[in-house]
Amino acid sequence: MPEGHTLRKLADDLTAAFAGRAVRVSSPQGRFAADAEQVDGSRLVGAESAGKHLFVELDGERFVHVHLGLIGRFDVHVLDAGGQEVPAPVGAVRLRLVTVPQVGRQTAYADLRGAILCDLVGPDKREQVLARLGPDPLRDDADPGLAWRRISRSPRAIGDLLMDQKVLAGVGNVYRAEVLFRHGIHPLRPGDTLRVGQWQAMWDDLVELMAEGVRTGRIDTVRPEHTPEAMGREPRRDDHGGEVYVYRRTSMPCLVCTTSVRTSELVGRNVFWCPRCQPKFRSRAVRSPSKRPGAAGGARP
Repeated sequence: MPEGHTLRKLADDLTAAFAGRAVRVSSPQGRFAADAEQVDGSRLVGAESAGKHLFVELDGERFVHVHLGLIGRFDVHVLDAGGQEVPAPVGAVRLRLVTVPQVGRQTAYADLRGAILCDLVGPDKREQVLARLGPDPLRDDADPGLAWRRISRSPRAIGDLLMDQKVLAGVGNVYRAEVLFRHGIHPLRPGDTLRVGQWQAMWDDLVELMAEGVRTGRIDTVRPEHTPEAMGREPRRDDHGGEVYVYRRTSMPCLVCTTSVRTSELVGRNVFWCPRCQPKFRSRAVRSPSKRPGAAGGARP
């Protein structure tokens, strides 16, 4: 499933290509046809992401709410100037956006396929969705203290809590595995045993890592001293791309200590860790106070 950085990049691309322009809205597949007819010809205000949700705002406070699920794609295209035609839809295109021709402006179009959700909603519904989500490290209005209050009061494994979108929005399996490794925390450690400083450090790290993912379009989590160039090793070859420490590296040597990376199932998803760099938590340790992080504010730019 696409993680939060993918949705943020998509929102940025849609805003850059369509914001302020009138758009033709259609549903070649037909499943969104009735809603598309209501907003066809509207001006597109912009797009935003919240965790793994996307909202495309049209004038009149109307929003196309999209969740890509596991296989969804929303492809944005900007045509070269010179009369290039928008191609006919290919496959099951649930939603198509095309800019209305404008002198001196390039034509843009976007096709949505395979999403598990595509609905036209009003501002109240958008607010309801946002209210159900935990803080998103990529949003300026994020409050990491909200996530901390939930984590610090829960005996659930931190590896489970980080994937709970009501606790933390936008983090998926890759960022979950990698941020825990980078901070030496075992994925099965109970949330209420973490220290506030540990959570604040993980939050700050996620803000930076996910922002880098938006810029590059891939997930890279290794520090400079562990890149292929620095270590003289072959680059990672995986359809998920990016250089990582433990994600999908089962039985391979840890890049830091050479111990074999392990995996197990946690709440229906594979979780990855290094048993030496992320030692199992000792339950006799003092449980964490549920105090809010002092210095952790909203997402950094």
